[in-house]
Amino acid sequence: MSNCFADNRGTISQNGNVMRVDNALVEEVTDSGRGSGSILISYAIRGARCLTSIEVLQLNVSGNTRITNPSGRPMRLRDIRKGMWIDALFSPVMTRSLPPQSKAFFIMVRRQVHERVDVTTDRIASVDFRNGFLYTGSPNNLNRQMRFVITDHTVILDRNGNHIGLRSLRPGQRVRITHANFQTASIPPQTTAFLVQVL
Repeated sequence: MSNCFADNRGTISQNGNVMRVDNALVEEVTDSGRGSGSILISYAIRGARCLTSIEVLQLNVSGNTRITNPSGRPMRLRDIRKGMWIDALFSPVMTRSLPPQSKAFFIMVRRQVHERVDVTTDRIASVDFRNGFLYTGSPNNLNRQMRFVITDHTVILDRNGNHIGLRSLRPGQRVRITHANFQTASIPPQTTAFLVQVL
C-alpha cells in the first residue's frame, strides 16, 4: 500500500452492465493469434486514510473486442506492450480465479497518462443508418443535440451486454455512450462513439 497520490493508476467503476477502468497499467500481454489473447492490467483501489492498494485483472480479448488509439483508429492486440496505459470497458461477470478474468469489450491505448474518454448518458433523438450517425438530446432542437459517429469499430450493446447492430437502436431509448473527449464546433457538435450501451 502507498500514499494515494503516489500512483497514477485509475480505479474501476460500473456503468450499467459494463465495468470501466481508466488509466490501467499493462503488466503482461498474451497474444494467442487471430486477435485473441489476454491483457493483465493493474489498477488502484482507494482506501481510507489516503491509502491505495494495487490489484490485477486479466482482460480476455477476442475478435469482438475493439482496440483503438485515442483517435479511434484500430490497433491490434500485438501492438500493446507491457508498461503501456489503457482505458477499458469490460463485462461485470468475473471469474473467481487469481487473477480474476473478465471479457473485454473495448480497449483504448493512451498516448499520455492524462488523456480520457468521456461518457454521455441521454435519450436517442434519431438514428441516421445511411451515414452512421446517432443523435442524442432534444429531437426538435439541433442546439440541444449531440451527433455521435458510429464506426465499424464502435461496440453497441443491449441492456444485457449482448452485441447488437446500429439498426437495433430506436429514438427514445436511453443510452450511455463512451466517446472521444473532443468534439467539433458544428451544430450539433460531433464526436466519435467507442461504445453505446442501451440502459
